[in-house]
Amino acid sequence: MMDRKLMQAAMEARKNAVAPFSDFKVGAALLAKNGKIYRGCNMENSAFSPTLCAERAAFAAAIADGIRDFEAIAVVGDGTDYCYPCGVCRQVMAEFCDDDFKIIVMKDDKDCVICTLGELLPHAFRLKKPNEK
Repeated sequence: MMDRKLMQAAMEARKNAVAPFSDFKVGAALLAKNGKIYRGCNMENSAFSPTLCAERAAFAAAIADGIRDFEAIAVVGDGTDYCYPCGVCRQVMAEFCDDDFKIIVMKDDKDCVICTLGELLPHAFRLKKPNEK
């Protein structure tokens, strides 16, 4: 039930994406352990390096709200294939989440793959344990 709600939130977030260069819109919905969902969308920039992925936008929204404990994230792109988080987003997830953090990678609301952060980023580099302040 929560997975469906998270997937729908990712699809809604995708509608707000700003992708004038790639025309590839991505939405993400991050589930905090307190049950709150934080949405993010990709925001491209003509200078390229300030471009922000949807996953990192969702984490930034949660962190700005003081949240540091997360359960899952759903990610959906515009393409016909699954939209896996990039390496930078995986590393950001590793800063705040354990290896069992659930990642729902979607084609649409009916077709998804569920994996863990540990599967997508084995042997993650971490300076401290996830959720350690």
